[in-house]
Amino acid sequence: MAEAADFQGMHPSPARRWLRRKASLIVGAPLVVGLLAGPGAAAAQAEAATKAPTGSRTVDVSLDTLAPSAPTEGDTLTVSGTLTNKGDKTVTDAEVDLRVGPRLSGRGAVDEAAKRTGYQPGSDPAKLGGSYTLKVPKLASGVSQDFTLAVPVDKLDLGAEGVYQLGVSLTGQTTDYGYDQVLGIQRTFLPWQPEDTDTRTKLTFLWPLIASAHVTAETGSDEQQTPVFANDDLALELAPGGRLEQMVSLGRQLPVTWVIDPDLLASVDAMTKNYRVKVGNTTVAGTNQTIAKKWLTDLQAAVKEGKVVALPFADPDLASIAHRGKNVSGALSHLRTATEVAGTTVETVLHVKPSTDFAWPVDGAIDPSVVDVATSAGAHKVIARSDSLKETGGLPYTPTSARPIGGGTTALVSDHRLSTAFTGDMSKAGASTLAVQKFLAHTLALTEQAPDNERSIVVAPQRTPTAGQAQAMARALQALTAEHWTQPADLMAAARQKPDAQATTKVPAASQYPKRLRNQELPTQAFQDIRTTQDSLNSFQVILTQPDRVVTPFGNAINRAVSTSWRGRALEAQQYRDAVRTYLQGLTNEVQLITKSDLTLSGRSATIPVTVQNKLVQGVDHLVLRLTSGNATRLKLNDGRAVAEQPVKIAGGHSQSVKFDAAANANGQAQVTARLFTADGAPYGEKMTFTVKVSEVTPTVLLVIAGGLLLLVLAGIRMYTHRKRTVAGGAVEDNGGEPEQPSDPAPDTGPESGDPSGPGEKVDR
Repeated sequence: MAEAADFQGMHPSPARRWLRRKASLIVGAPLVVGLLAGPGAAAAQAEAATKAPTGSRTVDVSLDTLAPSAPTEGDTLTVSGTLTNKGDKTVTDAEVDLRVGPRLSGRGAVDEAAKRTGYQPGSDPAKLGGSYTLKVPKLASGVSQDFTLAVPVDKLDLGAEGVYQLGVSLTGQTTDYGYDQVLGIQRTFLPWQPEDTDTRTKLTFLWPLIASAHVTAETGSDEQQTPVFANDDLALELAPGGRLEQMVSLGRQLPVTWVIDPDLLASVDAMTKNYRVKVGNTTVAGTNQTIAKKWLTDLQAAVKEGKVVALPFADPDLASIAHRGKNVSGALSHLRTATEVAGTTVETVLHVKPSTDFAWPVDGAIDPSVVDVATSAGAHKVIARSDSLKETGGLPYTPTSARPIGGGTTALVSDHRLSTAFTGDMSKAGASTLAVQKFLAHTLALTEQAPDNERSIVVAPQRTPTAGQAQAMARALQALTAEHWTQPADLMAAARQKPDAQATTKVPAASQYPKRLRNQELPTQAFQDIRTTQDSLNSFQVILTQPDRVVTPFGNAINRAVSTSWRGRALEAQQYRDAVRTYLQGLTNEVQLITKSDLTLSGRSATIPVTVQNKLVQGVDHLVLRLTSGNATRLKLNDGRAVAEQPVKIAGGHSQSVKFDAAANANGQAQVTARLFTADGAPYGEKMTFTVKVSEVTPTVLLVIAGGLLLLVLAGIRMYTHRKRTVAGGAVEDNGGEPEQPSDPAPDTGPESGDPSGPGEKVDR
């Protein structure tokens, strides 16, 4: 009765009024002392007030379960939760009660009720009372206690169908206040539809399977091109209890439209085979093949009979492209490529044919440039949101999502309040329960806005729900499946619905694009970096005998570089782009000229060899090695020209020596430059310069000639000496083979010294 007297308009007794005046004096005195003590004391009191809440915020009331979420006649409503005394005083003589009603009149009333905190007399209904209360004799400061209340629905005094307020309060006393008061309250909503109805809202719920980029542009140095992951974090999301595992295990039981990033499928598919994971400057073998295989198998079963929408590969940031990148050459072509590969990837991995006709800008925020970019790759339908494409016609109800926005494009305008119902921390049961009940309340209030006008509503939640958020979304959809005011519809069917004639169709101007989202966009420099990488890739691929081995992984990496997942992670995005560019530069440097030392030409003609090395696994072709003489007067190449070229074709892991003929016209030095070019004349790699020294007869050659002449002179002397000895011993003439006999022997003249010639001797000169 005390609570009723204080808060239901009854007159308190004189004794009660006296107690209030005394309490005011006791409470007011410290405040005066605090003001007199100065700002330091006031700050201390403020801090104390923060640590020890008072009034109806003294006890935190958490509603952990409410079943059934939308009861019908004959049900028993069970509410359970937790009481936590956040004050610094013990609560005594307390009780937990339900407060039901009144019926809320529309979606705006639901929003207003959800904003209220603390107990508000006149706005919060009276206690249900009776036997449906729970006594709490004592609740000490800082202590928590669970509670459960069970009430037959027919005792709730619910009237016509609609959304009712439902509150759970704790009323009790503390040592500071010796009378009953509401020390804690939590509100939620109770949707009530006692009878079946023919009026139903078609509800399309998108179920996104999207993740951040995990695969790098790198591949192993083997023929199999083993993919390299930046880390193994994706395995945590795929493992039991992980975010993506929960999305699949919950989604397979729900009437949803799957919205999938093909890059996620490609990444998980790569994990089912051999893959590598970067660890510092090296890589190690990935070990989560089993987890990846199970997740893919479960997903294939989940989508087998469902509807699948494939986003462009890597979920490119459409708004960033529209606002920062479309004027950088190549940006739009990347988007077209990402769209083309999307359908093929999904069909290959999941064995279902997806729709690629939908574009999904961040948070459904659009302006004319975003719409132009979104549809530039062939999509004819854009998933927008009602806080971007706002209603201006004063409609008293939420219109159907589909509407034409010009140029043959249809906007699917998702409902803002329903789409954001499950943001925030849903890991706690209390937060999840409140989100589910508010979602159900809005769907019923929406249906009741125009019961004779059946509409189609789209819900597009956050792109990467946490496991807790996914569980809350699933609870809400499971509750709706059992109710009668909505019916499920897929996104393709929603796009075919007849638009409301009065619904807004004008795309908001660029000036209305949310500043918060614009500040998260990729900078123009990002697209310029990507263009530089693409130019390098274009030059590189033309020399390869197997270009797909490079074009595919780098093309995917370039798509990942503009992913929506980089929003809010500018530094990581820059690091990813730098890593892609650096790795590509490293590959192009695997085909290079071997540094050549200076050389010397002896004589007027010679051959100049230049070596080209290919460290790639695959061969290179369509390369030209060009040699240029810096002094054509002194040194000419190949038939008297200053420039000579030779085609280059090298197998993987090999080198080739390319030879050029050279002709010298004069002694001296000539600078020669060697450089590789692609077949279309574009320079490839760095040029190499070396010096050629020209000399017709070098000192070495002269030494060799002098040595040869000396040998000839020595040989002549030796022959002359040998002949002299022979004559001195007696000449032999050619006379029938008999020695010739002298007629008058000459007297012995002694040893052979002086002139060796004697009378009658014939000497060969």
